[in-house]
Amino acid sequence: MKSKKIIYLEKILRAMAVVVLKRHKPKIVAITGSVGKSSTKAAVFAVLSSKFYVRENQKNYNNEIGIPLTIIGADSGGRNIFKWLWIFFKWILVIIFPKYPEILILELGVDRVGDMKYFMSFIKPTVGVVTNVSLSHIEFFKTVENIAKEKRVLIESVDSNGWAILNQDDENTIKMSQNTDAQVISFGQSEDAKVNASNLVYNYQENKPEGISFKLNYEGKNIPIRLKNILAGHYVYAALVGVAAGIVFKINLVDIANALEKFRSPQGRMNLLDGKSGSYIIDDTYNASPMSMLAALSVLEQLKAQRKIAVLGDMLELGDLTESGHREIGKKISSAKIDILVAVGQRMKFAVAELVALGFPPANIFQFDDPISASEKVLEFLTADDFVLIKGSQGMRMEKITEKILANTQNSENLLCRQSKQWRNIPFVKP
Repeated sequence: MKSKKIIYLEKILRAMAVVVLKRHKPKIVAITGSVGKSSTKAAVFAVLSSKFYVRENQKNYNNEIGIPLTIIGADSGGRNIFKWLWIFFKWILVIIFPKYPEILILELGVDRVGDMKYFMSFIKPTVGVVTNVSLSHIEFFKTVENIAKEKRVLIESVDSNGWAILNQDDENTIKMSQNTDAQVISFGQSEDAKVNASNLVYNYQENKPEGISFKLNYEGKNIPIRLKNILAGHYVYAALVGVAAGIVFKINLVDIANALEKFRSPQGRMNLLDGKSGSYIIDDTYNASPMSMLAALSVLEQLKAQRKIAVLGDMLELGDLTESGHREIGKKISSAKIDILVAVGQRMKFAVAELVALGFPPANIFQFDDPISASEKVLEFLTADDFVLIKGSQGMRMEKITEKILANTQNSENLLCRQSKQWRNIPFVKP
C-alpha cells in the first residue's frame, strides 16, 4: 500500500504535468507492453529525434511519479526537500518559456489494475503502442486476459486523429485494433503486418557478432535495415515500431533506415560486453519474464560460440505460474544446447529439475542463493570466446554478476543498469 505522502505527491505532480501539457501541447507517443518497452522507446527515439525536438523518459521514470517528472523535465527529488523546491521552480520556468519538446515518448509501466486509467487521466496520446501481452506481473492480474484488458485502455484512449501501433504477431495485441477509433499500423514478421521484416541475418566480424540486418517491407517498398551493435533478433520488433512511428510523423523510409543505425539497446537489455578471460557477456539483467527469458535464450542458441553459458536468476511476480514458467525455461535450455547453467534463486530450482529430467548433465549445473556467490563460480571457469548470457528479474540484482566478470569494471557505470548511488547502496535481499 502506498503511503498518504506518496499519494499526495502523485496528485501534485499530475496537476503540474497537466499544466505543462496544456501550455505546450506536445505530440505524445505512449508505449506499453509486457516486454520490450524500453528497447522500443529507444528505437522510436532514434527515429523521431533525427527530425524533431524529442524527449523520452530516462532511468526507470515510467510510473505515477516518473511520468510527470519526465513531462516537467526534472529528476526526482528523492528525500531532499530542496530538490523538490527546485522542481517546483523549474516547473514555473517550463510554463513561462516557449521552448519545449515537440514530441514526448513515454514508456508507461503498468503492473496493477487501474494504472493505465490513471495515466490516461492526464495523458492524451497521439500515438499508442502495444509491444505485446505476456505473463509479466501476472501475480497482480491473475490472467493474461486481464493484462491485455489493462493495456487496451491505452489504445481505447487514442482518438480517430491518432494512431495505434500494434504487434501483428501477438494475438492478444492485434485484437486491440477492434477497440479503437485510431488509425492502425500493424508490425511484425508476419506478411500480414503492414510494416514487416524478412531476411533476418546476424552479422559477424572475426567471430564476434556486430549486429543484425533485415529487409523492411512497407506498401510494396523494400529497404535494407542494419542495426549495429544490436545482438537480439527480437529487437527487430522494436525497430519496426520505430519505422511505424517515423511513418506516422511523415519521415521517409531512407531517413528512417539511417536513423536506426544509431539505435542502441538500453543498459541491461541484451548488450554485448567484453568479459574477463576473453569471454563475451550478453548483459540482459534489467528484468525478466518467461517471454523475455525464452527470447534471450533463443539469441544465445543462434550465436556461433565455442561454449554457451546461461546465468539465470529467478523470474518474480509470476504467482501461480511460477513453477510452470521456470520449467519452460528448463526445457528451452535443453533444446538450445546450452553447455552450462548457473541458476540463482529458489525459483530456478524448477528449471533445474526440468533440465535434469531431460538428461542435462548435473555436473554442468551450479545453483546459488545470491548473485555474488554465483559470480565467483562463473569467474572460476570462464575461458576465451565463451558467451555468457546473464538475466533475471530486477529483484535478483543480476547486474552484480555482470560487474564482477566485466573486463573493464571501471566503466561499469556507463555499461550496466542500476548503477546509481541509490541502487548500489541497496543490498541484495532474497525475494
